[in-house]
Amino acid sequence: MRRRPFFPALLLLSVAILMLPVVSVMASWLQFDGPALAVLREMALTVLPDYALTSMLLCVSVGLGVAALGILTASAVALFDFRGRRFFEWALLLPLAMPAYVVAYAYTDFLQYAGPLQSWARTAFGMQGKLLPDVRSLGGAVLVFTVTLYPYVYLLARAALAERAVHLMEAARLLGAPLSRRIRAVALPLARPAVAAGVALALMETLADYGVASYFGIQTLTAGIYKAWLSMDNRIAAAQLATVLLLVVAGLLKAEQAAQKRMRFASSRGGALNAADASPALLTGRHACLAWLVCAVPVALGFVLPVLFMLRPLVQDWGTLPWARFASWTFSSLTLALSSAGLATGLALALAFALRSRPSALTRGAVQLASLGYAIPGAVIVVGLLVPVGWLQNAAPDMKAGYWVTATVLGIIWAYLVRFSAVALQSVQSGYTRISHNLDDSARILGVTGVSLLKRVHWPLLKRSVVVAGLLVFVDVMKELPATLVLRPFNSDTLAVVTYQLARDERLGEAALPALALVLVGLLPVALLSRTLRQK
Repeated sequence: MRRRPFFPALLLLSVAILMLPVVSVMASWLQFDGPALAVLREMALTVLPDYALTSMLLCVSVGLGVAALGILTASAVALFDFRGRRFFEWALLLPLAMPAYVVAYAYTDFLQYAGPLQSWARTAFGMQGKLLPDVRSLGGAVLVFTVTLYPYVYLLARAALAERAVHLMEAARLLGAPLSRRIRAVALPLARPAVAAGVALALMETLADYGVASYFGIQTLTAGIYKAWLSMDNRIAAAQLATVLLLVVAGLLKAEQAAQKRMRFASSRGGALNAADASPALLTGRHACLAWLVCAVPVALGFVLPVLFMLRPLVQDWGTLPWARFASWTFSSLTLALSSAGLATGLALALAFALRSRPSALTRGAVQLASLGYAIPGAVIVVGLLVPVGWLQNAAPDMKAGYWVTATVLGIIWAYLVRFSAVALQSVQSGYTRISHNLDDSARILGVTGVSLLKRVHWPLLKRSVVVAGLLVFVDVMKELPATLVLRPFNSDTLAVVTYQLARDERLGEAALPALALVLVGLLPVALLSRTLRQK
């Protein structure tokens, strides 16, 4: 009984470490020094309106794009049966394995003026000048984000439609409603909360991106944060810009949570219908070809074509590829990813066990705060970590706080924990939902409590969820670019960083090697997710 205060103290300390970047970013508004105000005033009069307008146009366009693709593909595989449907059920998830910045590099290499497509067209047909619009533009960014992020909408909308829409559409068919009306009046309203949640997730990823915006030269809020920090050398102005991005993301997160609640409410009603013997409508002929085309185009644009585009320069430059440096980059990436995955999974397990053991308001609030990390863009985390380090460095230079955060792995792993502990926590908590509380009560009657309860009762049942949590964090860390770009230790480039740097220097043949390695790593959670969906 004397050890009971240990758990709340540990819980609060863990959450405080995870929330420090957010707190420091918000606290930046308490420092109204002259240089920061001057920078903000200058940016407000010059570039800040462009940042806001570009970010808004990007979000609106990507939101419409992922909603359209997600609804079309989810409706095709959930409501209809056609040849190839089973293949597309999992193939439509493949773009999740593609980092958006990798797709941007692949399309740029193939479609730019000096790329193989336009060069071949000029040679074959004698055409002159630029034949295609520049892919490195706002429209190109919209295309890249749309074809890589639509699976968020597809997954949620497919689950919503498969759960109830098929049965209700069958009932509507028996009442004489035509197919178009069944889709418009039954299926789409049921999928609306899922689509809203998926679009919110896609927009959070869009706003958090730095690789595509930087490579395409698009002036988004994220680019503005890095410009204020690195170009103007004003951390306070960067932190205050980061609060704007943080508030926008918080609004999207609130919308996503509200949509998730509506999804749970809708799925909890009408249980009798779920028992009905209904099956997707069979498509043949031109209708089946149309459904096949609807599913094939996103897979081709978001996965197949980018992989083929990267394989071309990889094969051409095979003899000159930097294999020795590639081994070093891979080792650095694996070291950071494995360390972060282990720490994040251990922290998530401790938080989930604390919530399970003492489900008080304090514990629930702390876990909810820790769950917000994934929604925080990497740029905000970087600024949120470096601002207090700068304060501490000025107040106590002998502590060498700047050295420990920027010249060692401490800072980057801290950023990874802030960003990805929520991913591990969600997986561990889902594992706990399958463990009955009766097991805990029986164990306590037998005298098994505290850490022994976790070790002897929970752990054997949580192994799979913990492994999944570690795998998801591992893959996310391997692909993370904004935080890694700034906080990585000296002489320890990762696959994501060198992919960005080589592509920025137009060395796309060399960039293809680490980029394809990241794609292969990204296939792991896709395969896991596909297997999970097949088991349902």
